[in-house]
Amino acid sequence: MSFAVAGHAADAAWKLKFQTVSDEYLDSVYFHYSPTSGTLAGYHQYDTQLENYARKNIDAEIVALKDFEKRVEAVPAGELDQTTRGDREIVLGNIRSALLTLETIRPWEQNADNYSSTCANAAFTLMERKFASPDERLRSLIAREMQMPGLLTNARANLKNPPHIFTEIAIEQLPGIVSFFEHDVPLAFSDAKDPVLKVEFARTNAAVIAELNSYLGWLKTDLLAKSNGDFRIGAETFSKKLQYDEMVGLPLDKLLEIGWANMRANQEHFKQVAAELEPAKTPAEVLEQLGGNHPAPDKLMDAFRATFDGLVGFIRSHHIVTIPSDVRPILEETPPFMRAITTASMDTPGPFETHATEAYFNVTLPDPKMTPAEVEGYMHGFNVGTVVSTAVHETYPGHYIQFLWVPQAPSRVRKLLGANTNVEGWAHYTEQMMLDEGYGQPGTGAKDARESKFLRLGQLQDALLRNARFIVGIQMHTGKMNVEEAEAFFQKEGYQSKENAVVETKRGASDPTYLYYTLGKLEIMKLLEDMKKKQGAAFSLEKFHNDFLRQGFPPVKIVREAMLGDGSPAL
Repeated sequence: MSFAVAGHAADAAWKLKFQTVSDEYLDSVYFHYSPTSGTLAGYHQYDTQLENYARKNIDAEIVALKDFEKRVEAVPAGELDQTTRGDREIVLGNIRSALLTLETIRPWEQNADNYSSTCANAAFTLMERKFASPDERLRSLIAREMQMPGLLTNARANLKNPPHIFTEIAIEQLPGIVSFFEHDVPLAFSDAKDPVLKVEFARTNAAVIAELNSYLGWLKTDLLAKSNGDFRIGAETFSKKLQYDEMVGLPLDKLLEIGWANMRANQEHFKQVAAELEPAKTPAEVLEQLGGNHPAPDKLMDAFRATFDGLVGFIRSHHIVTIPSDVRPILEETPPFMRAITTASMDTPGPFETHATEAYFNVTLPDPKMTPAEVEGYMHGFNVGTVVSTAVHETYPGHYIQFLWVPQAPSRVRKLLGANTNVEGWAHYTEQMMLDEGYGQPGTGAKDARESKFLRLGQLQDALLRNARFIVGIQMHTGKMNVEEAEAFFQKEGYQSKENAVVETKRGASDPTYLYYTLGKLEIMKLLEDMKKKQGAAFSLEKFHNDFLRQGFPPVKIVREAMLGDGSPAL
C-alpha cells in the first residue's frame, strides 16, 4: 500500500516537473523566437515582436533548444502517466525538428521567401482578427513594421547559394506581398482614430514597401544568378524529419510501397466509377467532363455555403461525430498575399484567443487578370465533386470540427503542438469516410445517382493529388526525380492539370514531407480497423471520432496508445 502511494506521489512530482519545463520551453523558446505564432495562439504579449533571423539570434536559439532537449530528456518517461508521457514525446519531437531545421535544412540560408513572407504573416495576424481596438492593433503593427527592414537586411547577410527554385518562388510571391502592404494593410486599419498613429503608420508602411521592392530588385539582379544550391534534403534528413514531426519511423522504401499501393487502388477505383458513368470514354475524358461541371465563378461562394446545412444534418443524423458548437465558419475570399499558393483554407483562431474567435473558410476566386480560357481551367478545380470534398475537408467534419474540439485537449502542449499527419490526415480521411458512410447518395448531397458518382470522382481526384505528393516528396528529395519529372508525375499519375502540377512541384521542393495527408489518412484508417477488431459489436463510429479528436492533434502514434492502450504499429 505504501509503495503504491509513493509511486503515485512520484508520478505527480514528475508530471509537475515536466509541465514546468514544457511551459518554460513554450514561453522562452517556442514563442520567443516565433512571436507571430504567439499572436496566432492568442498570446498578445508577442504582438509587438517580430522574428529575428540575425545569425547571432539563430545561434542563440540553437543553444536554447539543446538546453531544453536535455531538460526534457531528464524527466523519466517511465514515471509519467500516459498523457504526460505522450506530451514529453511531442515536446522532444518539436525541439529535435527545430534543431534539424536550423542546423541541417537551414532555410534561413536557403529560402529567400521565408523573409518576405514572414513580414506579410506578421502583419496579417494583427489584421485578420479584431482582438483589440484598431488603434491598439495598429500600434503593434507599427512596432513590427519598424523591425521589418532589419529582417530583410538579415536576409541579404544570410542567404548563401540557395536553390534556384526557392529564389524564383520568392520573386514570384513578392509583387503580391508588396501589393498587400500597399492596399490591404492600410485598408484594414482605415478605422483607426489616433492621428499621430496614422502618421507614424504611413511612415513605417512606406519604409516596408520600399525595402520589399529593394529586396525584390536584389533577388532579381544579384541573388538569382548565385542561386545554384540543391533543394533536396536527402534520405537521412527526410527520415529524421518524419520521425521528429510525425513519429513515423518506417524506412523510405517501405513508405513508397505503401504510397504506390494506395495510389494504384485509387486509380482503379476512379477507372471503375468513370466506366459506370461513361462506358465509352477513357478516365481522362471523364475527368475533363467532371472538371467542366462547376459553378459559375461568381456563384462559387454560394456553392460552398450551400453544403453546410446538408453536411451538418448528415453528421448529426448518422452519428458521425459530435459537433461541439452551432456557430458556422465565415466564408470569405482568400487574403490577397495567400492567393498564389492556396485555393481553399480554414483559418481558425488560436486555442488561447479569447476576444476574436471567428473562424474563416477562405476560398480563392479566379484572378480578374485571367483570360476566359484560364478562368475555365482554374474552375475545373472547383467541380461538383471537389466542391463537396473541399467543404468536407475544410469544415464539416474536417478542420473546423477538429478546431471546435481543441478546448477539450488534455494539456497545454496538446493545444499548441501537433502533427500534420493528424491535422491534414484527419481532414483528408473525412473526405472518403463521409462518402463511405452514405453522404452524397441521392437525396443526401446529390440530386441523382449520376451526380453521386461525380462526387466520388471528385473525392478520388483529391486523393490522387495527395498520393502524388506522397511519392514526389520522397523521390525528389532523395534524388530519384527531378522537377520536370515531378511535374509530369502529377499530371499522369495524380490526374492534375499542368498548371496545378507546376504549383504542386514547387511546394514539394520546400515542403518535403507533404506526404502527411495520405500518410495520416492511412494511419487513421488502420486505427479505425484495429478499434473495430478490438471492440466488435460495441464499436461506435461517433465515439471513435470523438475519442480521436479529444486527444488534440498529436502524431497518430500517440493517439493509438491512448485509444488502444498498446504500442502496435501505426501503419
